[in-house]
Amino acid sequence: MLSIQALNDFGVNTAEGMTRCLNNEQFYFRLIGKAVADPGFDKLKDAIDAGDLDKAFELAHALKGVTGNLALTPLFDPVSQMTELLRTHAEADYGAMVDTLLERRQTLADMCK
Repeated sequence: MLSIQALNDFGVNTAEGMTRCLNNEQFYFRLIGKAVADPGFDKLKDAIDAGDLDKAFELAHALKGVTGNLALTPLFDPVSQMTELLRTHAEADYGAMVDTLLERRQTLADMCK
């Protein structure tokens, strides 16, 4: 179940996220639900699987903004790292990064049920 305590335990910076949502818990939780349902996560995996690093960069950059604005640190950290690597087309194991991101997204999605 989604709660401030569960989010804190997961590593989310709820104080920061709540501040951005005017300390409105229901609004914050609603935005988190929308964030985890963002189709960009699956599209990012598809772009990485297809080797389309330019598209993957666009998607990762957008997800970085969403997860950063909500202070979803467990998702923000890997997508932020991925964004910077994709920006320069650096050689990296993007598949493993996406897997980590998707696992953490699923954990958060399970909390939202």
